[in-house]
Amino acid sequence: MTVVFQPIRPKKISEEIVEQIRAMISQGELKPGDRIPSERELAAMLGVSRPSVREAIMVLDAMGLVEARQGGGTYVRSLAETSLADPLSQMVDADPRLLPALVEVRKGLESWSACLAAQRADEGDLSRLRELDARMTQLAAKGVWDADLDARFHAAISAASHNTLQVHVLTSIHALYYASLRLSLVDFNQREGDAQLLYRQHHAIFEAIADHDPERARLAMLEHLSVVDVKIDKILNAGTPS
Repeated sequence: MTVVFQPIRPKKISEEIVEQIRAMISQGELKPGDRIPSERELAAMLGVSRPSVREAIMVLDAMGLVEARQGGGTYVRSLAETSLADPLSQMVDADPRLLPALVEVRKGLESWSACLAAQRADEGDLSRLRELDARMTQLAAKGVWDADLDARFHAAISAASHNTLQVHVLTSIHALYYASLRLSLVDFNQREGDAQLLYRQHHAIFEAIADHDPERARLAMLEHLSVVDVKIDKILNAGTPS
């Protein structure tokens, strides 16, 4: 048998940069939405030339791993974004009655995220959740709620799961999640005491994660999403919030 060996080709510096950043994304060190250091910063960190960094970023952009925004830096993309988000968004936009099905999907994904976060959250994760919890306390005291803050809390739980694929999948349906959240808040923000209810539910999830109690965290997330489910069902069936 004749064995054919291929000549060893020295790697270009830009290829090594691509491999390093790609590994960091796949291992979860760089998460969806994270900003990549600037071209100048990366060149200094890696001890390479700026043209090599520029070439590497172009390759990563072409691979769909990062998004280079004109004048706004380079950000990590969700690995599932292009395959999942657009078709699902179109389906829900065409038929809002699919929103309850979205909440069912969220129950499965996010209850598991909360369970994993309770097992794996480190002090950095807990610090981020603690900060968001404190801001929610301030909002609830005023009787209002903020969709963006709510979404950031759920994203922080996903990050605390330390499951790279889970983070990317949940990020890919962020726009859909936001749609269900905005719709449910139409009713939540019109009822006195609902902001406090939302805070208590989110705080219960946070406490369970901080106490490293996976089952309690999972059940607390399910209880919260069940309330969201009821709100959305009520709005869709009534046509207008009561």
